[in-house]
Amino acid sequence: MSTINNPAVRCLPMRFDPLRLQADLAQLSSGDWQAHFNKAIYEGDWSAVALRNVRDNPLSIYSNPACSDEWFDTPLLQACTYFQQVLSAFHCPLLSVRLLRLAPGAIIKEHRDYALGLDYGEVRIHVVVVTNTATECVIDGQVYRWKPGESWYADFSRPHRFANHGDTERVHLVIDCKVNDWLLGLLDSPTDRLVTL
Repeated sequence: MSTINNPAVRCLPMRFDPLRLQADLAQLSSGDWQAHFNKAIYEGDWSAVALRNVRDNPLSIYSNPACSDEWFDTPLLQACTYFQQVLSAFHCPLLSVRLLRLAPGAIIKEHRDYALGLDYGEVRIHVVVVTNTATECVIDGQVYRWKPGESWYADFSRPHRFANHGDTERVHLVIDCKVNDWLLGLLDSPTDRLVTL
């Protein structure tokens, strides 16, 4: 039984190779990116690429919580071998997987993603692909600066916002997954027991 008490944010004890993450990112073309659909909550360029989605709309970047369990890897993910390896390290049911890019000067305004968090049985994990030191995220009023290769859980049903004040892009591999015993154990694991993949 997990003893975790639904933290707002937790750095996971899993690290990935930033150079291999960025090599897979370089496989994508500019035409693969789509502007984020929720235009009311951001300014500048916030765009996405669908890597795992439902069969009836494989290229959509909208993660519909009402969808069935028929999720599958898109052709773009099939071309990115290290992203596949990263995802295989998560031993829980995977739902939507996207790359989310925040261009220089872009901001995501404070908002909440409802029905997303441990209490709802579905969580979102960010793996940092590329970023800069002037990029910040603010979750529940606390400022975080995540680094390439790190993986983070956050309760995005709480107020949060992102801003890229740097002059290079920020890209995260964003994984929506169902909570199971393995994931609860990961969130309970000491961060000094670091696993590098």
